[in-house]
Amino acid sequence: MKKSGTGMPLRIGLALGGGGARGFCQIAYLKALDEMGIRPSIMSGTSIGAIIGAFYASGHSGSEMEELLRRIGFRQIQKILDPALFHPTSLLKGRGIENFMREHLRVRTFEKLSIPLKVVATDFWNRTEVVFDSGNLIKAVRASISLPAVFDPVKVRGSVLIDGGAVNPVPYDILRGHCDILCAIDVSGIRKPKRRDKKPLPLDSILTTFDIMQDSLVSAKRLAAAPDIYCRPPLVNVGILEFHRAEEIMESAGPDVVRFSRELKRRMSEKNLSSLIRRPARS
Repeated sequence: MKKSGTGMPLRIGLALGGGGARGFCQIAYLKALDEMGIRPSIMSGTSIGAIIGAFYASGHSGSEMEELLRRIGFRQIQKILDPALFHPTSLLKGRGIENFMREHLRVRTFEKLSIPLKVVATDFWNRTEVVFDSGNLIKAVRASISLPAVFDPVKVRGSVLIDGGAVNPVPYDILRGHCDILCAIDVSGIRKPKRRDKKPLPLDSILTTFDIMQDSLVSAKRLAAAPDIYCRPPLVNVGILEFHRAEEIMESAGPDVVRFSRELKRRMSEKNLSSLIRRPARS
């Protein structure tokens, strides 16, 4: 942890957004933090960002997460993405994700995380944001990733919960006031079809509409109050469910990760200088 001019550690807040497979690139940003010797003081995550955040906050380094991802073969992906045949509410059950987290996560509750973490889900019937920061970590993450029509919704304390991206795709606002430098990573990506007049298939129509909605939410929130550092890597034409492209996804974020590192160093230097200026002279 880097210290400010007052001798107090600078608190770095890191929000990880949702975006399905595109979220794998967030590991590259975490590796950059590790290389800089910087550890966030608090984190938040929505959907895939909740998964990545849970692993990092539980003690996995960025490199360890990357290695775990590389060890996952096609057969294990099939187990993780468990089809819900003839299921009325979703394409995937979501139990495979839960089993994967139980097998590889080092802790099971928020209270045992080495970095405080806030996980965002959406109360479907009340149309409200639900923020988890205590109790069952795996259940909270499972709720946060419940992309409509893809993963089965989760029932928690009498509420039906779906993907947190429906209300807060990049949840940096819930960290405001808890850190000195607020960073957000938006992995919503960019769609560039070969033909603008091509009609989408049903599933693509649902998923891309969800992306459009999330873009609008993030844009409005940034106009109201932007984070100190906002990252949106150029993830062009990467589908939410294209998990087999993990290595390509991480590599594509490379230039933006370099920019992020430089910007974070600059912000930290400014904070340190500001603290020195404000510090009263000794008599």
